Amino acid sequence: MVKTVNRVLLTLAGLVLLALGGAVLAAGLHLSVPSWWPWNGPHDVLLSTARRTKWRGDSWWWPVVIAALAVIVLLALWWLLSQLRRSRLSEVLVDSGDGDGARLRGRALENAMAADAESLHGVDGAAVRLTGRRTSPAARIGLRLAAHAEPVTALSGLTTGTLAHARESAGLDSFPAEVRLRAVKHRPRRVS
Repeated sequence: MVKTVNRVLLTLAGLVLLALGGAVLAAGLHLSVPSWWPWNGPHDVLLSTARRTKWRGDSWWWPVVIAALAVIVLLALWWLLSQLRRSRLSEVLVDSGDGDGARLRGRALENAMAADAESLHGVDGAAVRLTGRRTSPAARIGLRLAAHAEPVTALSGLTTGTLAHARESAGLDSFPAEVRLRAVKHRPRRVS
């Protein structure tokens, strides 16, 4: 979702800046602009004194301005925090039996799971990403299947092999996973 919000915000900001910049440039170069456009020449000001002070005396003006600015600040803080939040799990807490527990690096578990998944029959490549919390991780797994691979066999081997090994080695009760299967692109064979 964060990627989508970033793309939409960048697109909207780019379009608004491009339209405003082009319109101001057109007015500054004495090109034709619509009659409703506020800037008609290079010596026009962005906001006249009358426009800047138009609603100052109204009782609703300042509460609306403050509320709008507060909403903008809250949205900007939400966006900033969503950028800083990690989508990848950095470590998994393993119950070592002594009450303290141990920490397993998330990348190490991801690499081990990817290597184990790539050793399955018919799997050409694997990518693993851990998500969730340190005490209850989940996995997102992408498998690239060879042309001759059967998806049912690969998925069964992943469930009973790779995921079971990872769950047992980390001492987890459950280890949910989302698996995406893709076929490796290959050229068709000629039949003669």
